[in-house]
Amino acid sequence: MYAPVEWSIRAAGCEDVDALALVASATFLDAYAGAIDGAALIEHCLHQHSADAYRALLDQGARAWLVSMEPGGAPIGYALACESDLEQARPGDWELKRIYLLSRFHGTGISAALLRAVIDGAQGRPRLLLGVKKDNHRALRFYRKHGFIEAGARTFQVGAQRFDDFVLARPLIPATSET
Repeated sequence: MYAPVEWSIRAAGCEDVDALALVASATFLDAYAGAIDGAALIEHCLHQHSADAYRALLDQGARAWLVSMEPGGAPIGYALACESDLEQARPGDWELKRIYLLSRFHGTGISAALLRAVIDGAQGRPRLLLGVKKDNHRALRFYRKHGFIEAGARTFQVGAQRFDDFVLARPLIPATSET
């Protein structure tokens, strides 16, 4: 086990797209190597997790948060949220598109702090939605622990492989009661 680390979370901008892309590719490869065809993984990372892809998302209004480790400020995780295009979305919903942390830092509390930053950044929105692979039991436990409930399903594709995701939702503002 690694020694405890000092880390910080900050809002990320276009100046951080290289760090976002690097962490995204590293964590995606770490999570799916052996489960997804290697060539498809590489292709996915080159397109979906490129610096240009992150720049475009930020230019379209997405918000990102970057986790850095000290000493040195190396990026170790991030989250990205934006207007939701999920079928289950309602007006004003926000979607947690990505929340990734290098696996050696799982279980340290960093993921919960990163999720809190996203929730705080979603002030005034009705719900936060996300998709999570149906067999990712660790992630499902994490999200349920943080108030997410099942809101539907979707299919996610990498290369020729299709994956089934749960769509989860977490209310962010109290529902108004009709009088």
